[in-house]
Amino acid sequence: MTEHKTHRLWKHIELADNWLECDTSTIDDLSPSWYERREVLKNNSKEYQEFITELKREHAIETGIVERMYDLEKGITETFIKKGFVESYISHYDTNIPVPKLLAHLSDHLNAVDFVFDVVKENRELTIGFVKELHALVTRNQAFAEGRDQFGNKTNIDLRKGAFKVFENNPTREDGTKVLYCPPEHVQSEMDNLVALYNDAESKETHPLICATWFHHAFATIHPFQDGNGLVARLLASLILIKHGLFPFTVLREEAKAKYIDALEKADADEPQPLVEYFAEVQKRHIEKALNLKEVSSSSFDEVAAIFSGKVQHWQKKKVAEREKQLEKSRIKVFDFCLKHLNLFTEQLRSRLNGNANITTKSCAPNEQERQGFYYRQIIKYAKKHDYYFNRNFPKGWLTFRVDLAENRRYQLCITLHHYGYDDSTLAIGAFLEFLTPNERDERTDEALPLEIRPHVISITGDVSSKEKNIAGFIQHAVTLTVAQIASEL
Repeated sequence: MTEHKTHRLWKHIELADNWLECDTSTIDDLSPSWYERREVLKNNSKEYQEFITELKREHAIETGIVERMYDLEKGITETFIKKGFVESYISHYDTNIPVPKLLAHLSDHLNAVDFVFDVVKENRELTIGFVKELHALVTRNQAFAEGRDQFGNKTNIDLRKGAFKVFENNPTREDGTKVLYCPPEHVQSEMDNLVALYNDAESKETHPLICATWFHHAFATIHPFQDGNGLVARLLASLILIKHGLFPFTVLREEAKAKYIDALEKADADEPQPLVEYFAEVQKRHIEKALNLKEVSSSSFDEVAAIFSGKVQHWQKKKVAEREKQLEKSRIKVFDFCLKHLNLFTEQLRSRLNGNANITTKSCAPNEQERQGFYYRQIIKYAKKHDYYFNRNFPKGWLTFRVDLAENRRYQLCITLHHYGYDDSTLAIGAFLEFLTPNERDERTDEALPLEIRPHVISITGDVSSKEKNIAGFIQHAVTLTVAQIASEL
């Protein structure tokens, strides 16, 4: 007789130190700029309102795909996100379930996201009653949950909507291991405990990213409902984030296994940092898109003229404000961090090459006016490639890491500091690699070599000292990829 293994995932819920000590710098490096920009966008921007609407639709679609409730072709997904859930846009070939059933699920999920936003606006507390209400809403068109009969065979059982489970809902993994969630008889006390711990964490101003990630994971280990737990877990995490001026937590289908599930399993093993990092990555992705939204997008002349007049008046005062001095100081400090760590990695590489290659560095600080125009064309191409607005109205800086192997083998990594999006306090550190070829007059650059590095986007509001660690990591990553690319061509 085969002996089946068990894995008890659930244990008494607590907010342990290993959660509270998680590194949140991925989002902290950027969030100050977002919080400033958010106030501006909320007041005037129609683009921002549409952006939020599209985020809601995206969450509604992707959350059901991640739960394997349905599938939806990627092209139709994009159409639905942009235009709404309209039946005429879709055919039965685009999904694996009947179209009316798909639209019913999507409607439920979207209503649930809207409900979360409304609860935040009304400043309602997170309570057990609200959690049950949310579950009933998101499962309105789901009749059954998967269960097992007395012989262990899969069967459908009636789904109790808005009520905690009365049967075990422990899944079996592919290797035969049964995962044990919280038993039904302990669910009420554990959920009471979870909500109490969360409210206590909020009162202590625990970082919202940690609160949301921890709550999501703890809720998942309890698995309080017969089905729909993943849907509700992501909605509750979204509520916590939205309450603090952030965005819904949406897991994209292509990230579900490789990032989301993998990070959840590490958190199961008391390693919460990867899950916190994934939550931060999702928020950073949304923030970077939002920073590229225009404040003024109205087609009404009177409305645009009024906004323009007010902004010009504000801009004239702002030019001489203390803020400009602070931003300039921060730009220089970020540049100095980049230069410091580029030089450190350059020296480390030189020491290993024994003079077999010539490595040199050059730089132009953001306050050096004469050479700022260098690499302007490349920065424009880089920004277009990574789909963001390069704000050319603010100072720029650059650093180069050049490797000369022979007369016809010269490579140059260029690291640029330039402003990102429409906010004046958001800086992008970009990186691209070029192959240098001789020219009669000087030297020109070929097309950039394949070096896939997304920009490192940070806020330069206030003291930027805490951002040095991640800046160093970006520089190291760029140099590492550069050396790897050169080595692969030898």
